[in-house]
Formats: sequence, structure tokens, C-alpha cells
Amino acid sequence: MEININCDLGEKSKHHSNKYDPDLLNIVNSANVACGFHAGDDESMNQVIEISKKNGVSIGAHPSFNDPENFGRKRMNLSFSEIRKLIIDQYAILQEIASKHGENVTHIKPHGALNNMACEDIELATTLAKSINEISKDLIYLVPTGSKMEEAAKKLNMKIACEIFADRNYEDDGNLVSRKKQNALITDPKEAKIHVLSMVKNQALNCYSGKKIPCEIDSVCIHGDNESSLATAKSIKDNLVDNGLELKPLNIMKKFI
Repeated sequence: MEININCDLGEKSKHHSNKYDPDLLNIVNSANVACGFHAGDDESMNQVIEISKKNGVSIGAHPSFNDPENFGRKRMNLSFSEIRKLIIDQYAILQEIASKHGENVTHIKPHGALNNMACEDIELATTLAKSINEISKDLIYLVPTGSKMEEAAKKLNMKIACEIFADRNYEDDGNLVSRKKQNALITDPKEAKIHVLSMVKNQALNCYSGKKIPCEIDSVCIHGDNESSLATAKSIKDNLVDNGLELKPLNIMKKFI
């Protein structure tokens, strides 16, 4: 069985360090690269792409609201044309840099509030899906499993990779437990690796209550912004491999070839 590990990278800003990016790029299969609107700059984009190329990691754009002050985590209500421009412009910025390294952007994963809002709102989800489809029908769209984003993308017959979050708990409706709650995060590496393996093997979300929600799972999103989470990411990868999972970049998974 194939599975992908993805991570948000190049998020250099006053809110976030990209110190561990080189270490993470030895663990992950696909990188979601900040395009300068919530974090990152030409230097960080070049760094991620250069190491990704060396490590065989596929490259994706991680577009967001143009809101570096709030790291793209503040909700904004924009028009269809404004959302479309956000997606197309950020893809273009990253693709231009990737081209200089002889690489291509092969997937897109929205960031922060833009992603969270689209998970709940079918109209916004449809706007994002149409914008990505307009860039290229070959782009893989990385979306949270069971979300409105998945629903909208399926209606357009897009290439869809459904992801789960390795270090987050889920509510009974399939949404992530709010970061405002104490049980939002999974910080114990042993707990995280068991949590992920169970979901991937069973193709179902593990809710905090114990409920299981059947779903499609193609990719596992990990975070590694400190030494503890880096250890968790490594533990998750090793556990998947030890249990017979075949790790692959999104763009060479069988379902997308």
C-alpha cells in the first residue's frame, strides 16, 4: 500500500522558524512551500526546492491569504476573482523559482485560514478547485479528507490527494479539534505513530471520542517546527515503513500516473 508524507516548509517569518527544514526534507516525500504571502521569501523557496530536488521530494505550492502579520491564520472574506488571483499568483511565483532548478510544482495545498474556511464552505472550496484546475488539470490537489474541499474537487474530476494530520485530534464530525482546546495536539511520538498507522491501515479517522470515520487517506501531514515534533515525524515515518507501507512523492503515486 502506498502512502505519502507531506510537510509545510519554507515558512520563514517572525512567527515561524525554517531551521528544521533540511532535517524535514530527509523525512518527507512532498513539500508544501510557502510562497511569500504568509511566510517565506525567494531565499527560503530556493532552499526548499534545491534540497527537495536532491532528496527526490515533490514540490507543491502552499498559497494563503496575503497576511504575513497573522501568518495567514486570520479569516478574510474575498471575492471569487481575488481568491483566484491569490492562487494563480502564488503558484506562478513558486513555479518560476522551481524552473530555475529544472523542477516543476506538481501539487497545491492551501494554507491556514484559507484552508480552514474552504473545508467548511462549499462555495469557497469550489472557487479554489476551479482556480487550481484552471492552472493545470495535471496539478494534484492536496486536501483534508472528508472536507468540502474534497467534495468540490471531486465534482471537477481533479487529481485529489486526501490528507490526515499526524499530530492533531479529530472531533466526531471529522473536523480537527480546535487549537483552543487542550486536547487539540498529539505531542507524544509513541501516541502519534500509533494514531497515524491505525488511520492509514484502516482508511478511517480516529476521533478523540473513539469513533471511527471511514475516509480516503493518501497522505499524512507532519509538522516539525521544534526538536520534539521532528522526533515525532521521524518516528511516524519509521513506523509506516516497518509496517509495510511504501512511501512515495505525490506525483509518482500510482493513482496519479
